[in-house]
Amino acid sequence: MINLPGMDGVAWRGFVYAIFILNFVFVCQLLLLPPLVSALGGKSGNAAELFERVSQSVKMKRYSEALDDLNAAIEADSTLSEAYWHRASILRQICRSKLLGIGLKLRLLCWKKLILIDRANCSLLMRKYEESEKDYKLLLLLNPRNSAAEKELSQLSQSRSALETALSLFETGGFTKALDYVDKVVLVFSPACAKAKLLKVKLLLATKDYSNAISESGYLLKEDENDLDALLLRGRAYYYLADHDVAMRHYQKGLRLDPEHGELKKAYFGLKNLLKKTKSAEDNVNKGKLRLAVEDFKAALSLDPNHLAHNVHLHLGLCKVLVKLGRGRDALISCTEALNIDGDLIDALVQRGEAKLLTEDWQGAVDDLKSAAQRSPQDMNIREALMRAEKSLKLSKRRDWYKILGVSKTASVSEIKRAYKKLALQWHPDKNVDNREEAEAQFREIAAAYEVLGDEEKRTRYDTGEDIEDMGMGGGAGGFNPFGGGGQQYTFHFEGGFPGGFGGFNF
Repeated sequence: MINLPGMDGVAWRGFVYAIFILNFVFVCQLLLLPPLVSALGGKSGNAAELFERVSQSVKMKRYSEALDDLNAAIEADSTLSEAYWHRASILRQICRSKLLGIGLKLRLLCWKKLILIDRANCSLLMRKYEESEKDYKLLLLLNPRNSAAEKELSQLSQSRSALETALSLFETGGFTKALDYVDKVVLVFSPACAKAKLLKVKLLLATKDYSNAISESGYLLKEDENDLDALLLRGRAYYYLADHDVAMRHYQKGLRLDPEHGELKKAYFGLKNLLKKTKSAEDNVNKGKLRLAVEDFKAALSLDPNHLAHNVHLHLGLCKVLVKLGRGRDALISCTEALNIDGDLIDALVQRGEAKLLTEDWQGAVDDLKSAAQRSPQDMNIREALMRAEKSLKLSKRRDWYKILGVSKTASVSEIKRAYKKLALQWHPDKNVDNREEAEAQFREIAAAYEVLGDEEKRTRYDTGEDIEDMGMGGGAGGFNPFGGGGQQYTFHFEGGFPGGFGGFNF
């Protein structure tokens, strides 16, 4: 250390400290003078003009400008209570923290009083509401009986608590309740809270209220057209409404702003893949490559099971292809899936009716096709399908003479005759003494079956679906009685005959 003549060590240290203090004061003046001038114009009377400017900035939603003016005013005069009130109110409304520069931190060091009582601004990034809460508390220190500040501080606490509850409910699946907290508390006390607005859009998406999600995210984009979160969420809303072109434009705009945005990339490429698979399925249907179309429809459906507005058409397309392939049970599943999404989809109802015809669910087919015909009474194709189903149902309820004789529908005359002789011998009442009543009933059925199938004209009419009773036949249960109860006798010609004869029959 250099010693000046006549100065001892103590004097020297005193001199150095004095120089340091003078420099520190000089720095403080440099830092504090510009905010003082810009905020108040060097005159205490300009406070009203400042607050008017702040009010105009808030009306124009230029919150950053308003906060800059208020921060400067507070640093110029730490006892300016109204500035704290305005700043606390703005921070409560926007419910967000803000980044502060190192210069501001240095200015704060110049007032010991301000260090002791102020505020979230000493940190570079504060949690939501913290700045607002501390400003209200500081205001109440300066003006303890300010009832308006006490009221707004209470509203701030309610808003913060409601937002925390809403976030918790969102994470646990309580979407409707969370939406109530955001709408009825958070956005009432903090109407400009961007995070709450984004949360509201997410909740609207979760509750499948896509139209309102589009509206709410649109308001966010009016405030900031480059808001990536709003672009993503609005794109998803359009996506789930199956408005894929508009959804794609939102994703593309976001990716132009940030090509590496993970969620936007996932949404964009997911949509591209879905459209590719859907087009491939439709192309294969048009080319007649039905089995390939089935695989493409299934692949598209597996991409996003929650995309109901699009999947309903995939299920319907798959059902139509499966009906053409004759795969009734599989078609039934696909058409039912489509109807579970949209119960008013007439085409799906018609196709499910066709699938039920394939599975021989005649009554189910009639019910579906009748419902479709009532909703679209002018559609002749539906009416024709309904007539086919009603005819099939009617045929299913009559006796199956082929089944009774145990022959196929393509059996020859000789096959029918052989089957009849065999069964007539088997169930002749004289040969079934122990179960005579059952034998008589079976014998009547066999005789009635042969009466129809043994006659070429009657068989043809039966095969075309005519009612047996229209032919004057009772089907063995009505007027037809092979035992001659009505005076009729039926002569059956068997080589060798039956021993003993029976009940008016001549063998």
